[in-house]
Amino acid sequence: MPEHVSFLQLLGPVVLALAAVLWVMGLIRLLRGIRPERSPRRAGGSALSALPQQRQAPPEREAVELSPAERDAFAGLVRQLGNGR
Repeated sequence: MPEHVSFLQLLGPVVLALAAVLWVMGLIRLLRGIRPERSPRRAGGSALSALPQQRQAPPEREAVELSPAERDAFAGLVRQLGNGR
């Protein structure tokens, strides 16, 4: 060990090399999608467990009966909007 180099100066490159190796290992693990053993992927779980489950069937269809005045008003609105084209 050279006399003009302190222990901390020798330890610096070793710590930086260790940090670089750990960073590369973490990056590889992230890119490959490998999860640590302490949080294994559930076999039956969804990929996005934070989102609520989606319905399998569409919602019930709703219908509203219009009065004759409402039907006339709607027909007038359709005519008015159709003339603008």
